[in-house]
Amino acid sequence: MRKPGYELHPVIEISGCDDAVIVGYEKMVETIRETKHRIVVCDVYPGVDTKQVVHALSALHPVVVVDTSDLLKPLPILETQFSRNITDDRVFGFMSHHVIESCFDEAKLNSARELVASTDSAVVLIVGVGASLVSCSGLLLYFDLTRWEIQKRYAQDLPNWLADNPKADALEKFKRGYFLEWRIADRHKISLFDSVAWFIDTHENDHPKMIAGDVLRDAIAAVATRPFRMEPYFNPGVWGGQWMKQHFGLPNEAPNYAWCFDGIVEENCINLEFGGEIIKIPANNVVFSKPHELLGEKVHGRYGLEFPIRFDLLDTIGGGNLSLQVHPLTEYIQQEFGMHYTQDESYYILDAGDDSVVYLGVKNDCDKETMLADLDAAEHAGASFPVQAYVNAFPVQKHDHILIPAGTIHCSGKDTMVLEISATPYIFTFKLWDWGRLGLDGQPRPVHLAHGKRNIQWDRDTDWVKAQLLEQAHTVSRNPDYEIEQTGLHIREPIITFRYTVRTACPVIMDDSVQVLNLVEGERALITSPSNAFAPFEVHYAQTFIIPASVREYCIIAPDDDPVILICAQIR
Repeated sequence: MRKPGYELHPVIEISGCDDAVIVGYEKMVETIRETKHRIVVCDVYPGVDTKQVVHALSALHPVVVVDTSDLLKPLPILETQFSRNITDDRVFGFMSHHVIESCFDEAKLNSARELVASTDSAVVLIVGVGASLVSCSGLLLYFDLTRWEIQKRYAQDLPNWLADNPKADALEKFKRGYFLEWRIADRHKISLFDSVAWFIDTHENDHPKMIAGDVLRDAIAAVATRPFRMEPYFNPGVWGGQWMKQHFGLPNEAPNYAWCFDGIVEENCINLEFGGEIIKIPANNVVFSKPHELLGEKVHGRYGLEFPIRFDLLDTIGGGNLSLQVHPLTEYIQQEFGMHYTQDESYYILDAGDDSVVYLGVKNDCDKETMLADLDAAEHAGASFPVQAYVNAFPVQKHDHILIPAGTIHCSGKDTMVLEISATPYIFTFKLWDWGRLGLDGQPRPVHLAHGKRNIQWDRDTDWVKAQLLEQAHTVSRNPDYEIEQTGLHIREPIITFRYTVRTACPVIMDDSVQVLNLVEGERALITSPSNAFAPFEVHYAQTFIIPASVREYCIIAPDDDPVILICAQIR
């Protein structure tokens, strides 16, 4: 058992800005009033409590208040307009490429604009998603929120922005956010980012924190030049284990912890500290604001404003098997879901029991039709699927790296601690069989056998898997100070991974790609700059961290007597 050194709330200190954060609505109102702007535009990310914003800013004594939710097209029209994106499926939609203007009734929007323009001697308050569409001439405030916080509010009956569904299934709400609302909101936020006068952190509903746009943009620019961590979050699951609870010092209230999302830029937040006050921002804001510096030219050119690498932890120690699953091929995810790259992945084994296995690929001479018939019977007739008859179960141990290109049937078995390294489209898991379980909500977990059937690659059998996906590590460089191995990924996958075993120090030259790393062995390691471009960065066991492409070179230091091992992922 390790002494917990895992930081649950990592902070990035921003120097020289001790009085930058304005806390609470009362002081926010004072600051806004001092600007003497007549029009106050409060644009928000979906999920922000706009009623609270209107109530708090009523202290400005506006004579006109425009709530953009009143300017939306009627909900039945929006439902029809976005039906292609929403779909009838519980989990999957189709990626939206709509712009925010498409959500609003043009006549209502024009009437609101005329009303604001005609009110020339008193305060006007415009609040809501898309508020800047009504007026772009006032003081622009942006109220921000991470997707993870939005999901927590969904569980507390927050409806979707474009639906009246407070009691809807959590998966349905997430689907609407992921495929439709967050895509529209992100495009709008990106268009505003450089012109926002004040950003407001709304993660604490009644305790907002406001910071000047220029100050926040400068802080983000600083983040994009040095290693940093995001704030992880943890979720229980039907197959979840006890390893993270024990090793990370997590609360005992949860029955287990199945997932740790420690490296998902789309969902995690970054904690920026200004003189003792912390501002939470979506990590995606760094991608939107400084894509060249963060991603590198090669990655930005290929992926645009998307962060293409994802790390998370899957804990089945003391738990159960993951669902038997497959991820979509590239052409399938493009055609069926509007995504331009797919969920290739790998399992790096952080820890394992004596009997730990990974299910991977079909067995030699597997009969496709018989297996599919048995999967159908398991889904529709409640039969038990004889997984051992069709799917390979390979023993795994600590530090094995299992490669899983899309189209390969797979899952981690029980009593295994997995660091999952994958491309970012992270919800595209087609469950083929879930071992006859219900979810923690008592409902059947969604199985997508129809999708899965069309993506299983039947030629990825025992022999192919052994030759292509197992034991692929080979040494790139070795000397008394360090060893560098390439451990994957498969040639079909855009990510390449290296394992650094460092006894004293190891210099690393980056290849114009952002890197995501995890300390997979050792209590702690230091990341230093040969040119002192950033302060030494300390990372603890099992922590994921990001090194922006702009760093270009760094050094891994083993500060204690024992060697350290890190796994590093980047784009080829």
